[in-house]
Amino acid sequence: MMKTYFFVAFLLCSEMMRSQSNPVITSWLLNTDGAKGRHYVQGNSTPIQDNDSVNCQSVFYSNQWAYVKTKGIPAYVTGPFLDGNPSLATNQNAIFKFPLNPTANPGNPTPTNGGNIGVFINGVALFDYRDGVSWNNMSQAEGGGPIPGPPGQGVWNRDAIVAERVGFDCAKGHPAMGNYHHHQNPSAFDLDLQVISTVCNLYDADGLYVMDSTTHSPLLGFAYDGFPIYGAYGYANVNGTGAITRMKSSYQLRDITLRTHYADGTDVADGPPVSNSYPLGRYREDYEFVAHPNQLDFLDEHNGRFCVTPEYPDGIYAYFCTVDQNWNAAYPYAVGPTFYGIKVAAKVNVISEAVTEYNGQNATHILNGSANWEVLVFPNPSNDYVAVQFHGLLKDNAIITLLDISGKKIQERQLSKGSTIAYLDVRSLYNGEYFLNFELGNQRFTRSLVIQH
Repeated sequence: MMKTYFFVAFLLCSEMMRSQSNPVITSWLLNTDGAKGRHYVQGNSTPIQDNDSVNCQSVFYSNQWAYVKTKGIPAYVTGPFLDGNPSLATNQNAIFKFPLNPTANPGNPTPTNGGNIGVFINGVALFDYRDGVSWNNMSQAEGGGPIPGPPGQGVWNRDAIVAERVGFDCAKGHPAMGNYHHHQNPSAFDLDLQVISTVCNLYDADGLYVMDSTTHSPLLGFAYDGFPIYGAYGYANVNGTGAITRMKSSYQLRDITLRTHYADGTDVADGPPVSNSYPLGRYREDYEFVAHPNQLDFLDEHNGRFCVTPEYPDGIYAYFCTVDQNWNAAYPYAVGPTFYGIKVAAKVNVISEAVTEYNGQNATHILNGSANWEVLVFPNPSNDYVAVQFHGLLKDNAIITLLDISGKKIQERQLSKGSTIAYLDVRSLYNGEYFLNFELGNQRFTRSLVIQH
């Protein structure tokens, strides 16, 4: 009897340890210091302080599920939305339920849908390509979503990344009736190799992370089938070996001038001819899937592949937020147009089973899987403001202290997890050499800074 008791206890303990190390439990950014959100309004380049807490508030788990409580507010500044969107990022008071062990779908794949199709690790929603607008062949106009008048027919569906770019903030997000979300890679516009939006010029902010072509992307979130979502870069080989390479979409624009048929030949209600007003790529149906069976860095029809990642050394199916060679978002952007797995995750009203709260205070986080922090300090030398930007994804709060050469503290800033950039005002400092001390958990390092007026 005693041996049986110890054996059962050992199994229960082993199951608990496995659950506690599951990335769908441990990867969320928890708000442990009460940090609040901020937003811009058009015409004011000074962020306005909000009252809602950023990132995730708590994580609970059972033997089968993880539950994430979040308000849906990021640590980076949101807004303004220059297309006239009157909404602000507001408290979603959400509980998201994810499976601990996602399952491949052996049948017909489930299409992605309007609204939430996943959640980033800061608790912010992921949407697919669409914005709710489609072409109406009868009225010869787009309709649906925010457009008054006859709705679209759902045949030629508008791509939000193309059509709503002016309405995205610096972090490439915007709200739908308060539900702030990203349709694409959540890295700021001004960090792309080719900058295609100037909103950051007046309303500077950052995204969830900074892309880095030299290291495997951090885990950014989870789709509604429970499988993880990464950024644009991964291992060249699916077994976790080889060079770091950009993961590429296998969708390409069709060679068409008239929108009369789908890529599979289906005759459908006509869309608008390709023109400057309705350019190729404005609608999802402008794309076709082209398989690349011998090229491991091209993704499948769901925008993912089975591979080894830093969080899943035994391998997992993973989605990637695809970008082109200029780091501009590439269709289908993150997940879709169908899910790889069985879609079981959901937003729920209550947790209706016995659960354990995950305590992430003892977790050790390092940036991009390396203790060798890459931090940009620019401009350096400086005479007015200094920007400090972390590469990768910041999973711990960072304390930044500016010291003079004698070690006297001049300024101190805290950069919240889920942000990448902080600014220091050095206009009143004398010329000379200074030091920036960085503290992240139990890690410390220093960078030099020169002030030169």
